[in-house]
Amino acid sequence: MSVPVVLGVDIGTSSSKGVLVGLDGTLQRSAVREHTVDCPGPGRFEMDGRLWWAEFRELARELGRDAEVVAVGVSGMGPCVLLADSDDMPVRPAILYGVDTRSTAQIARLERELGAEEIRRRGGSDLSSQAAGAKIAWVADEEPELYAKARRLYMPSSWLVRRLTGAYVLDHHSASQCTPLYDVGRLDWHRPWADTVAPGIELPPLRWPGELAGTITRQAARETDLPEGIPVITGTVDAWAEALSVGAHQPGDLMLMYGTTMFLVHTTPEHRTWPGLWGTVGALPGTYNLAGGMATSGAITAWLRDLVGGGYQELLQEADASGIGANGLLMLPYFAGERTPVMDPQARGVIAGLTLSHTRGDLYRAALEATGFAVRHNIETMRAAGGDIRRIVAVGGGTQGGLWTQIVSDVTGTPQEVRATSIGASYGSAFLAARLVGEASIDAWNPVTHVVTPRPEAGTQYDQLYRLYQQLYPSTADIAHALAGRQHR
Repeated sequence: MSVPVVLGVDIGTSSSKGVLVGLDGTLQRSAVREHTVDCPGPGRFEMDGRLWWAEFRELARELGRDAEVVAVGVSGMGPCVLLADSDDMPVRPAILYGVDTRSTAQIARLERELGAEEIRRRGGSDLSSQAAGAKIAWVADEEPELYAKARRLYMPSSWLVRRLTGAYVLDHHSASQCTPLYDVGRLDWHRPWADTVAPGIELPPLRWPGELAGTITRQAARETDLPEGIPVITGTVDAWAEALSVGAHQPGDLMLMYGTTMFLVHTTPEHRTWPGLWGTVGALPGTYNLAGGMATSGAITAWLRDLVGGGYQELLQEADASGIGANGLLMLPYFAGERTPVMDPQARGVIAGLTLSHTRGDLYRAALEATGFAVRHNIETMRAAGGDIRRIVAVGGGTQGGLWTQIVSDVTGTPQEVRATSIGASYGSAFLAARLVGEASIDAWNPVTHVVTPRPEAGTQYDQLYRLYQQLYPSTADIAHALAGRQHR
């Protein structure tokens, strides 16, 4: 391979993905390394940070063989908390993003000490299971001997940057999800709160995701077979790299990321805050986001597939045959608690209306519809917050097959653009790397191929079902909370 290419690698929840892309956006090669998440207790999700570097090395060697790699882009799930000592050795496994709900007590304490309204005003978001700052406080409270060794804070992208270049940096967007450590208005760490919440931690200097973090060191070149001296971007959280991969980063855009979880990123020209949403800075300078995330979406369909058998294509066909309303089933998709806008780590999944006549296709359809209702709930909340959603772009593995995206458009009454490439964050990271070394346009790289249009006749039925969906959570929340207290895994 003699043409110049860029390498993009994303560290995800269930796998690490790498792509080799030409400077014109053409996908040359791709590779995946699957991994699992450790669940050491109820509401706890962790991963060994050393795995991220090991899988990056494997992907770089496989994809970069005989290639002229000229730049590297990185991204990863987040916000995560990987604390390392002064020698950059992790002091414990990384605590993952909002699916990990262990920091409930720390959230309550910090709200009392700092003030919930002041946290939202300064940091852009309410404290929730998504907040990296609360997870740091959990380590300090619950594992003081380990915390005493901690000196630096990493996320998957910044961990890779450190290993590749020696630079200790973090992007502004990731920092804005470290509530309450970051001041969205000042675009900088808020030192008084950082010293209180994360004492002894040397917080990294901040850059924008596409800015140069550094160049490949001689040691990293030996470990990865990448050329010494080529540039590496600062990187960011996977959902924001994914939004960049489909051009959903201008004011008025909303990205829907169909994956293990569902992520929604709406770009606004000014900073906005709202209870039940995350107000963050954007991936590009001068932009801000109202963001939302479901704790589960594709994770439920994977659970159902494992439970009832069959392949995804077979289950999609049966779900399609089930029809609107899943033969009278209604599901709450809160199988790992729920993030926005419910913000309830003790919420639980509910399947209402079951009879002996229901089939696995009905269950699969109900799961797809439940994610559609949750997306609508988030969109309505964003609009209530002043968001001006004018264009929706869908991305991720769930866009394949058509049924899931059609259901979401029918439920929400909104069209969705689908682009030629839905690889996701690794492709977005490659795009940022290409911009670092030359001119690159995402519309040229990844044009729109089709638009999923809502069907009015389906929308009428889903309006009725959505009203029932809105009643189901408050009607069952007390029971779900009581049952959550009895669960041990």
